Amino acid sequence: MLVSGGSHVCVSGFVSGSSEEVCGGVFPESQGCTDALISERHLTLNFTDRVECWEIQHPQNKLVWKREQDNTGHAVALPLVSGGYIMQKPPFFHPLCSKLCAVSLALGSEHAVLLASDGTVYSWGSGSHGQLGHGALASQEEPQVVEALWGVPIRAVSAGSWHSASVSAGGDLYMWGWNESGQLGLPSRGLEEEKLRGESRNTEKPINEDEKKEADVFISIQALPALVDIPNVSEISRISCGSRHTAAVTSTGDLYTWGWGHYGQLGHGTENSTDEPTLVDYFPSHRMCVKDVVCGLWNTFVSAVPKEQPPS
Repeated sequence: MLVSGGSHVCVSGFVSGSSEEVCGGVFPESQGCTDALISERHLTLNFTDRVECWEIQHPQNKLVWKREQDNTGHAVALPLVSGGYIMQKPPFFHPLCSKLCAVSLALGSEHAVLLASDGTVYSWGSGSHGQLGHGALASQEEPQVVEALWGVPIRAVSAGSWHSASVSAGGDLYMWGWNESGQLGLPSRGLEEEKLRGESRNTEKPINEDEKKEADVFISIQALPALVDIPNVSEISRISCGSRHTAAVTSTGDLYTWGWGHYGQLGHGTENSTDEPTLVDYFPSHRMCVKDVVCGLWNTFVSAVPKEQPPS
């Protein structure tokens, strides 16, 4: 939690590999920071003149990396920093080409998706699940333009573990990568087979082989950006990818989620997964307007406010 008044970070919980709570309260080394990024073992702090990476330890935290930086460029959020971006394991700093004017960067488990100031999308890293959007499963060591989106101005990008998403200036949603849990909002072979197995157990009937043959229409890997249509939604304003689920906020303040739901991360009141973008009823039923959404690996965080009452 970044406290704006005191400009410091409060942390609590367990450090990976420990069976006891080892951190809690204010992180004193964060005094004066402008942004923070936390992982299982490290806390990265961005200051106006430097970036620091601290290893969270008990009983004392340890500074493991520090980089001085100038503040002449435009302000960007972590993991972007002046001249490059930050990873949560060594080497912490990765440079970017000075000609690449980046405004947003999303990091997946093994890949990165970058949005440039002119609305162009770049990606690099592992492409084993089609998450780079280049039409192949090859990896890329350096940022490469997602050519399928060439000429489509993009205003937001997100990266899950092995899938990616972008929102165009016109509010269209494009997704690519792994669709094993329906996280792309496209028909999923895995979910359909799971559904058929469940129906077979409930009815004590064997799986229909003709239905299995229709699996050819399903998508396991989408190696190029695909336009995802959400019924009755004309424009997407926010998008966020979790490990195997996705959440989107519409221009009217509704929240839609889809993908893997076994931890309840979809917010539909069940632990079911779905490959169909589905409205989260909680917010309209409580007369709330969703402003933003951020997906963790297995959870979802939503910022919402009460809907304005129409004048009487």
